Amino acid sequence: MKEKHTDATPQRPDGGRSIDSSLLFMDLPVLMEQIKNEAAWKTSDRNAITVFKSENMRIVLIALHEGTEVKRHTANGTISVQVMEGQIKFSTDKQSLQLNKGQMLTLHERIPHSVLAIKEAMFLLTLSVNMPEKQG
Repeated sequence: MKEKHTDATPQRPDGGRSIDSSLLFMDLPVLMEQIKNEAAWKTSDRNAITVFKSENMRIVLIALHEGTEVKRHTANGTISVQVMEGQIKFSTDKQSLQLNKGQMLTLHERIPHSVLAIKEAMFLLTLSVNMPEKQG
């Protein structure tokens, strides 16, 4: 397996780090602090950092200011949402759930959904990407 790294960017000058290796350690409290100290958090309604990215899985730490909405969309794989701080409202066409710190949900692929930060919130989004079946 080939290791993957992110490169530093103007927004994240210290951003060069591994995002995929055979064993990858993630210090979530440090990443949560990093998100809140970046300019994007101070000047926008949200900020996020990809903490892991492979062919079949992505993990993204997302921070939303109170009242921020991630508009209705779909994911091409099964997702999990784990609230690390604050409170969100997670809605599908059939159901809405309020999630607090320490609570988690899963959602199957291609189900339209939205997220609203009821209070300033930070959550871990995990996306399991379905691999195409091999022909032959």
